[in-house]
Amino acid sequence: MTEPERLAPDTLRTLFLFEHLSDDQLAWLAERGRVVEYPPGATIHAEGSPASCFLVLLSGTLSMSKRVAGGEIELFRTDYYGAYTGAFNSIAANRGVPQVYLSTSRAVTDCRLFELPAADFGQAVREWFPMAAHLLVGSATQGQDASATVERHERLVALGSVTAGLTHELNNPVAAVMRATATLRERLTNMRSEIGTVIRSDLTAGQLEAIANLAGRALEHRKDAPQLSPLEASDREDELASWLEDHGVADSWEIAPTLVAAGLDVEWAEELANALPPEHLEAGLTYPVRSLESDSLLDEITEAAGRISGLLASAKQYTQMDRAPLQTFDVHEGLDATLTMLGHKLGDDIKVEREYDRSLPHIAAFPGELNQVWTNLIDNAVDAMDGHGKLTVRTGLDREDRLFVEIGDTGPGVPGAVRSRIFEPFFTTKPMGKGTGLGLDIAWRIVVGRHRGDISLRSEPGDTRFRVVLPIREPDAHDG
Repeated sequence: MTEPERLAPDTLRTLFLFEHLSDDQLAWLAERGRVVEYPPGATIHAEGSPASCFLVLLSGTLSMSKRVAGGEIELFRTDYYGAYTGAFNSIAANRGVPQVYLSTSRAVTDCRLFELPAADFGQAVREWFPMAAHLLVGSATQGQDASATVERHERLVALGSVTAGLTHELNNPVAAVMRATATLRERLTNMRSEIGTVIRSDLTAGQLEAIANLAGRALEHRKDAPQLSPLEASDREDELASWLEDHGVADSWEIAPTLVAAGLDVEWAEELANALPPEHLEAGLTYPVRSLESDSLLDEITEAAGRISGLLASAKQYTQMDRAPLQTFDVHEGLDATLTMLGHKLGDDIKVEREYDRSLPHIAAFPGELNQVWTNLIDNAVDAMDGHGKLTVRTGLDREDRLFVEIGDTGPGVPGAVRSRIFEPFFTTKPMGKGTGLGLDIAWRIVVGRHRGDISLRSEPGDTRFRVVLPIREPDAHDG
């Protein structure tokens, strides 16, 4: 194996970073560092990947770039002897904070660099310049704490939005349960007194049995009752109400809709009339009608309770309660949960189209954090459409080891002048008081920094799409 090229201490002293170090310190660096070379176009280090090395330029030209709006902008180029890049913030590594490269560096021409392991560089700074190290660590800590505070604030804002949405979505099924239970209580109270009337009618056991059998058949028939058009239902109700009225049944126009909704007709009514004396037909209808009404109300309660259960399940999926942060899951679950949570914002005039590729494999990721990304992107899309338009949520395979999620809207689009700044912290195009300028920045950090993915924007009037690309492989261990 070829020994790596080393720099002599005297050569290291010619670099402005090291010019005032002692002979022992220079010898220490010379022993641990090495010379590395990169051809034109080669990536020296990539934004978001683990920051393992500190590098100092010896010759050649390199460029520094940062991802913006799905592409990259070049920040600067330099051929300055001694320019440094890489893990220059590695002095904070002793705090157990994972370090990543904050930008991408590429060789523009043939480059030679002095490369020092980040751990060694951090150790040297902490031991040789303890006061400066404390100041730099403090500055880095304050920056991290500020970022954490901003992120917590954004999450609280998102939680408030979700809570408002969940409350709004729960309101209708809860109201339906309350309404149906109140009506059911009233019907049961009336039925008790009406059954008393049946008992006092001195009907025979056979006649009472006939009522019970016909009521049972009506309930069974109701389960498979055909769906009628409004016109068909109206015609059948008119026919049955007229028949009941001709047979002396009061409130026939209120009873007929209940029987027709259960799929019953004049034939069923005639069968009941044949089993009872004419004067007791109205009393005999009491039990079948009240049973059908009660069964219908129980269906309403069951449906509303199911809706409540579904909303709570969506809320649990959205917030990832009682789940490990890193897990393998179907990305569509989080998208559906987010759409449910934001249902109150979508309204009736925004059409939602789900174009899902259900064949996509599960991914190992942080679903709670990704749900925050979906919330920000969908919320922005809804705001852009101002309550009218089409929201498209699309998934697919970007390439063999990556999938994509695309959130599209039919709003006016993002002006070209602001696209390059759309992911900057505190940058917003929304009016005062309607937006924090934090959402897309945090979405960027979750997708790119946390998941090693990518997020990009393509926009023109009537067709704006945010595209999130996520690796299917498991995130690196330091992401945890």
